[in-house]
Amino acid sequence: MRHAIAIATLALMLSACAGNDTPLTEPANGADATNIAPRTAVSARNAGRGALPAYSELFPQGTELVEQLSYTEADGTLVTLMGMRPTERHARERGEDWFAPDNGPGRYLTFPTFYFQNRTFGLEIRDGVPAGRQRIEVYLRVNDGTFDGTTFSLFRNINNPNVRDYGWSLNYGFNNPKENNLPICHAGQPREDCMMVFQSNWRTSPHSPLKIGDKIELAPAPRLKRPTVDGGGDRYYSFEQLYIVGVGLRPWYGVAPNLDSHPLPDATLLGGLTSVSYNYSDEPMRMFQQMANNIGIANAKRFVEGRRLFHTSFVDGRHSEHPTVNPVFAAHIGQRGPRYNQSSCIACHTANGRSAATAVGARLDTLSILAAAGESGAIALPDATYGFNIQQNAQDAAAPDYGVSVASYEVATRTLHDGETIELRKPVYAFKGPVPARYSARQAPQVIGLGLLEAVAESTVLALSDPEDANGDGIKGIPNWIEDPETGRTLLGRFGWKASKASLRQQVGDALVKDIGVTSPVFPQRSCQRGGADCRIATAPVSVAETELQRIAEYLALIGVPAQRSVRSDYPTGMRVPLEHQIDPDRIGAGAALFERSGCSACHTPTLKTGSTHPFAELRDQTIHPYTDLLLHDMGPGLADNLAEGRAAPEQWRTPPLWGLGSLRFVQGGAQNVRYLHDGRARSLIEAIGWHGGEGEASRRRFEALSADERAAVVAFLESL
Repeated sequence: MRHAIAIATLALMLSACAGNDTPLTEPANGADATNIAPRTAVSARNAGRGALPAYSELFPQGTELVEQLSYTEADGTLVTLMGMRPTERHARERGEDWFAPDNGPGRYLTFPTFYFQNRTFGLEIRDGVPAGRQRIEVYLRVNDGTFDGTTFSLFRNINNPNVRDYGWSLNYGFNNPKENNLPICHAGQPREDCMMVFQSNWRTSPHSPLKIGDKIELAPAPRLKRPTVDGGGDRYYSFEQLYIVGVGLRPWYGVAPNLDSHPLPDATLLGGLTSVSYNYSDEPMRMFQQMANNIGIANAKRFVEGRRLFHTSFVDGRHSEHPTVNPVFAAHIGQRGPRYNQSSCIACHTANGRSAATAVGARLDTLSILAAAGESGAIALPDATYGFNIQQNAQDAAAPDYGVSVASYEVATRTLHDGETIELRKPVYAFKGPVPARYSARQAPQVIGLGLLEAVAESTVLALSDPEDANGDGIKGIPNWIEDPETGRTLLGRFGWKASKASLRQQVGDALVKDIGVTSPVFPQRSCQRGGADCRIATAPVSVAETELQRIAEYLALIGVPAQRSVRSDYPTGMRVPLEHQIDPDRIGAGAALFERSGCSACHTPTLKTGSTHPFAELRDQTIHPYTDLLLHDMGPGLADNLAEGRAAPEQWRTPPLWGLGSLRFVQGGAQNVRYLHDGRARSLIEAIGWHGGEGEASRRRFEALSADERAAVVAFLESL
């Protein structure tokens, strides 16, 4: 069995690559460095791909769909099913009144206590307008237990100038005729038991007939039967969704008057219909934690159950949020291994973001330090002391200290044509234990959009590959092929800094055993971390059972991608505009054009289409804008480590997606806490670009030859993603 040795879930190493055959020379004085040939067509890049191994598709034709999200019946009725979870407040409700001084964030994107059990639900919308009827029916679908008193608000009241944080024209209850017309609804009941009907557009005064394209804001407020079965809270709010008559759900942003809901332009939907709507509750730090906008009813439950595991400590079973109130996950008490880096998944992925920035001398235990004694062909050989990664911490105080830190930085300075200087730092590491023959530091990346990347068809990725550079554009791009540790199938690598993981299931199992010392059906023995011959032989019950492993992978697959912040929101005059919405659309557009003209999109492919075979309908047939080709590229000696992974040589790195770049400064607690590149050496996007060599060198030179204002425009574009 091949043991892949990357630990990070999904990498984000900014790697702008050249997209043409322009020589790798500085432009002549005054030359327009952005005036280059258009990037080569995909079909030409693929011309020299050569023979492929006998590989398997991750999701072959005929893969069963977990649940439907939307369909049209024979008479034209449009049916939409939408999953929901509890929230604490409203979408436009900040920590203060609209025109008051800033008093902190709202609580719309938070996860209230007990969120992971008995509190998810959904709505089934049966839209008769496309079928020629003036009638829309909405049914409440409860996942578990009984809801009692749930209300449903529709049609934002735009005709009332005093409506700000919240306010709707129609407020309704789901009254059940089998419960004396009381709003009592049960899991598993016939859908007709809890329904409502509306037959006109309540946004207009007087009300007008419904027509295709009308906007309906939906705002359910779930309430559990009291006393609750688990002792938790009973009354909540939920997401405020935008439904377009005859079309379905759409991510939204705020327009006049008073931040009224309006569909976001398709170009801003980085994650397709999974994209997360703009945030108006001053909570940009929570944008990486939200479920896909188009999530289904059953999958909403899977999402929260997987999230609970992601936040659970494998020492005391406590949840990272409200640890003294949320129920303890007793089954996972004491399961952390004797050696480990952290005790939970969330401890490395700050708010679903990256590893914490560390100072010189600080222990790097939110990063993964991969190790190997060498390679035998494409197979890594475990280090005699550490195995495949350095587990820096130990439960036994008498155990050896294997801590790793940055001792210092090797610093070089590059001066650009206009006099601006870029300081490039390369970390020098200190090991408390033996220095391994092969090693590589990898920061944990953000975990958004992973399911969409898993859903991209192999043929789409391979069409971008040109391993022999047959078209002479200087860009190759090769796939990494991975042996599935459970089945032995050869699969396309997608995840990790070197595309060394083929699926989210494999990635989760790998991270559990290597970072926390926790076993699962993927790696049922802790000896897997050391390449033990008995790795696949389960001699005791695993720590994370099959269903739980699935839940974590499903949670990661269903995290939404924040929409690109390239459209200005219509804040009322005199209202404070948060930093995340202080954007310049023209500057962002100019930066996008310069990004393309500099050749960056030759590797950072702007647009992909997901396939039609993933088990989750949320991820099927989505047009996405991840800015990646999922291929390996030679990035030059400056970024090379001394560790190979599968078919990825030390100088080769997977093109990571760029979506989420603009949210990092909020998620990580400030721009000063954001780090770029595989080992976190770069402190800014310009510094990260400055490290590009190999296939990325020509684009780096073109970028650095831009004027200071043009470089700033490219950064503005990247920070809108």
